[in-house]
Amino acid sequence: MRVHPMAARRKLARTAAAVGAIALLAGCVSFGPRAPDKLLTLTASNAAPAGSSRTGAEGNAIAITDFEATAGIDVLRVPVRINGSELAYLKDAVWVERPQRLFRRVVAETVRARTDRIVIDGDDPGVAATVRVTGVVREFGYDAPTSSVVVRFDATRMEPGGAAVTSRRFEAVVPGVAAESGPVGQALNQAANQVAGEIAAWLL
Repeated sequence: MRVHPMAARRKLARTAAAVGAIALLAGCVSFGPRAPDKLLTLTASNAAPAGSSRTGAEGNAIAITDFEATAGIDVLRVPVRINGSELAYLKDAVWVERPQRLFRRVVAETVRARTDRIVIDGDDPGVAATVRVTGVVREFGYDAPTSSVVVRFDATRMEPGGAAVTSRRFEAVVPGVAAESGPVGQALNQAANQVAGEIAAWLL
């Protein structure tokens, strides 16, 4: 079948316009970087069994409120301390969520499992007469000179009504760790659970 030259030119023009529109859209819309093959998270070694419940007065409750973190830690990457003044980030190591939030949940779950206290994970203003625990994550990464993972946390415990404020530094070090995402992630989980256990003992 013979196609009229004018019709062929119109069809070619429509095709070119469509291709141009697709190219323009591709240049304006970004779907973000390729997702990493694996994401790091933290899991509590001690967890309360399903179905467990506790009751008691507000004075027996502990609220584990949001933790803060230094700027180098408050990201989705794992910091690597090169020396006293230089910081880098570990290749292919990406957290599923900010590490201070993951760590707070590990602490809350560990305290819940190891004590008889009612644990409130988060800042609940409805619980007025309760012990509140917060703090700052100072180190949560890899130390290159010693091939170690370091977790350092400055905790603050506030008694009901501001009767007393107590602070304490907790630290865990796991030596001999290869500078790779998998080993570092496992070591950070181990160190985080060690610190969480020490915090639970401090709150007994």
